[in-house]
Amino acid sequence: MFTNTYLPHVSGVARSVETIRDDLRTLGHDVYVVCPTFPGATKSTETVLRVPAIQNFNGSDFSVRIPLPGAISSHLHEFHPDIIHAHQPFLLGDAALRAAREWARPLVFTHHTMYEDYTHYVPGNQERLRQFVIRLSTDYANFCDHVIAPSESVAELIRRRGVESTITVIPTGIDPAFFAGGNGRTIREELGIPPSCKVIGHLGRLAPEKNLDYLAEAIALYLGQEAGAGSCCLMVGRGPSETLIEKTFQKRGVADRLYMAGRRTGQELADAYAAMDLFAFASKTETQGMVLAEAMAAGKPVIALDAPGAREVVHSADVGRLLHGDADAEAFAGALAEFPLTGDAYRKHSEAATERARVFSRQHCSRRLAGVYEQLHREARRQSDDVRHSAWDALLARVQTEWELLAARASALVAAAEAKEDTQRER
Repeated sequence: MFTNTYLPHVSGVARSVETIRDDLRTLGHDVYVVCPTFPGATKSTETVLRVPAIQNFNGSDFSVRIPLPGAISSHLHEFHPDIIHAHQPFLLGDAALRAAREWARPLVFTHHTMYEDYTHYVPGNQERLRQFVIRLSTDYANFCDHVIAPSESVAELIRRRGVESTITVIPTGIDPAFFAGGNGRTIREELGIPPSCKVIGHLGRLAPEKNLDYLAEAIALYLGQEAGAGSCCLMVGRGPSETLIEKTFQKRGVADRLYMAGRRTGQELADAYAAMDLFAFASKTETQGMVLAEAMAAGKPVIALDAPGAREVVHSADVGRLLHGDADAEAFAGALAEFPLTGDAYRKHSEAATERARVFSRQHCSRRLAGVYEQLHREARRQSDDVRHSAWDALLARVQTEWELLAARASALVAAAEAKEDTQRER
């Protein structure tokens, strides 16, 4: 598996890769992860290769690997992979494509992210960058033998964008029992949250692409209303939006009811969910609602905006509320005010949320992914029995790979330039 984000970096993709790795190993498969180094990361091990990288790229918490030809290939020769799985279409995604072609192995790509929503980390014309990464990820998907979409919404979107490779919808699984076993009192006592306070919670990387300016405004508005007088907000995570969140609550005069818990992992993650009464989510950039499923496994109903990922998890009013994607902060605050946080009505929502989360069991999802691998492996073996590859074939494959990567980038640049011209004509 090739991934640009991996532990100890905290993100949905990093956690997804770790979950998939652990589950596949439980099923008896050998998994080798190729990823950049991150601050605080351990060195490479027998199952994880960390390649040199520029850390905290452009003020973000991402690491960007430094290209070192041949650094990965020698390690793969020792591991001898049957399947190559890329978790991004660029940087180490390029390395995954090269490895798949070198080894004549099937290439799987999981379209975890709406990459165009992360272009603010790179300076330049944002609309051109958005069109560039959309075209780049689409072309990359068509280089692959199989594409995994975390939700049906994402599968439909990338088909419309031109992905012709076979697509299978498989979300990253969660462990419902683990998240149902949290101890909320631990976090509440640590942070000084009053026992009687109804906690509106959010968990994730606190970054601009998560629409946290909107979410902070909506929750602060709610806390300032009569309906929110007995409530507070618990934010779990780290990221560049922390200061913005704090300033929003200060501006609304409810800073004393904002609790910032920082980054939590392991048992503290389950405890954080357990400390909440209701989970609030406003991101429109997700491809799957992993944190939503985790919160629901902990018995927490969800208020969210209608967007890819969220709509697959918050599938009915039984488990919470799914607001229109264009709902303003006042409407979100109103939904928080109207939602029952006590009594039989709340208990029914909580039970429905717990039941819904079982659909996203990691055991079920990992078995489906293993099934895709096994099918691709059988097909590859049949083809290899019919074709013998020489050193000349291997050289041609490498040349073709580099040409295709170059052509894909040129095509993406042309698409971005055309998009800018169209925008200018419309103006």
